[in-house]
Amino acid sequence: MENQNQKKPRVLCIHGFRTSSEILKRMLQKRWPETVLQKLDLVFLDAPFPAHGKSDVEGIFDPPYYEWFQGNQDFTEYKNFEECLKYIEDYMVKNGPFDGFLGFSQGAILIAALPGMQNEGVALTKVPKIKFLIIISGDKFGGAKFTAPRLAANAFSSPIECPSLHFIGELDFLKPGGTVLVESFLDPVVIHHPKGHVIPRLDEKETEVVLEFIEKIQNST
Repeated sequence: MENQNQKKPRVLCIHGFRTSSEILKRMLQKRWPETVLQKLDLVFLDAPFPAHGKSDVEGIFDPPYYEWFQGNQDFTEYKNFEECLKYIEDYMVKNGPFDGFLGFSQGAILIAALPGMQNEGVALTKVPKIKFLIIISGDKFGGAKFTAPRLAANAFSSPIECPSLHFIGELDFLKPGGTVLVESFLDPVVIHHPKGHVIPRLDEKETEVVLEFIEKIQNST
């Protein structure tokens, strides 16, 4: 029988490029069933930098929009990556502890690299070890599309040990990189969905997979 007093995993949620914490929160609440959401203590954080250009969600979701860091057109150079890491760590120190991360798009790319950087001692050194990741429409620093920022150069040099849950859309432009990213993790759970670069709705079977993942991480937190 489930222990009703079992602590919910506390999750820091990292939104996508030029969106916001409120947009991510609304998308999850709309598309994921309450049976999943009630199992997690979700905390939503706005990125530190206002959007430097047009947002893809203009006309769909209201501003303001934010971004975690900036890259040049071919993603070979980045600005404010170190500042972004410090901002997240400072928030975690003041408002933690957190057990794991959930990230979408730019947020997913960022959080996927955090365990490796933390293990290397170049990021999140003031907070407890990351225990799990939920990666939605992610990609890999150092892969075909995104050159790794300096601090993330060795983020995937060793297999990532923390449990991970990956959502990969068949029509997502990041599907190739997201598929390669899965191979960097020792214990990945993968949900494939037929949509594109979105937070997918969960059918009954997918909901069961997510609940099983939550139960596993709950037993280890």
